[in-house]
Amino acid sequence: MSTSLETAHPGDRDVVVPSGTPPDLPPRPTEAELRSMGKTEARELSDALFGRLAGLARETHAYSYVRGTIIELNMPLVRFIAGRFRYRAEGMEDILQVGTIGLIKAVDGFDPDRGVEFVTYAIPTIAGEIKRFFRDTSWPVRVPRRMQELHVTVARGSDRLEQELGRLPHLEEIAEDLHITVEQATEGLVAGRVHRPSSLDALRDQKTDESGSALVDRLGRCDPGIELADFRTAVRPLLAELPRREQIVLKLRFWDGWTQSQIAARIGVSQMHVSRLLTATLARLREQLEDRDAPGWRDELEESV
Repeated sequence: MSTSLETAHPGDRDVVVPSGTPPDLPPRPTEAELRSMGKTEARELSDALFGRLAGLARETHAYSYVRGTIIELNMPLVRFIAGRFRYRAEGMEDILQVGTIGLIKAVDGFDPDRGVEFVTYAIPTIAGEIKRFFRDTSWPVRVPRRMQELHVTVARGSDRLEQELGRLPHLEEIAEDLHITVEQATEGLVAGRVHRPSSLDALRDQKTDESGSALVDRLGRCDPGIELADFRTAVRPLLAELPRREQIVLKLRFWDGWTQSQIAARIGVSQMHVSRLLTATLARLREQLEDRDAPGWRDELEESV
């Protein structure tokens, strides 16, 4: 395939070219031609098209046609860079899509007059777009981008200092080396813990006293007895002030687990009467418990003093 704009014409092959496209533009390569095209040939054609693109208005069909041709010519570059990340958890299709966005940004931002080859400019642009994609989507907890970048800076600085010092560096040493505050260095390290969370089933380090135990087995749990301590202390004197029959009803219902029908037969009333008695008694106790001046709360306060 010729790379000269003067000798390549759309009529050389059976290719449909958009109307309004200048006749001196080469037809867009087919998929078969792209696969068989060498790197040098693709680069020469891409450079020639960049020179032609600079003289076209952005709103014209010719500009869109040339721009699209450059993008297709350099898609192998996207696949090459995406291959570096093939072992990541994200699907290759998503990585290629993000890499294509990076290629488009590279095509739109490239200036041939600076004397830099397009490949030199495009590779970091494409790779940067893919890395930003990983950075924005691979964190289990969403954190600001500033914190993510700070974590990368602190982690790299810490690794470098560890090699130089032969030990783990202190936070003050990291902060001084990176010209940041100790608080910022701490934030960067904390952000890294979010990036790599520990599993609750992970076993403890074998060098510790609790080696072999999982984190989930070492987590503390709330003791329901503690939550009820204040309640029990406050309600005890209130129960003592209840009439004898109401004390018996509450004991049989909540301590002994009797049904209302059984309680009714025991004290010689109807089941409906037991239900009303329980409702009234509990309402009165609840009202007294909400009153901090009630005897139960007052006695508890006096004992603590």
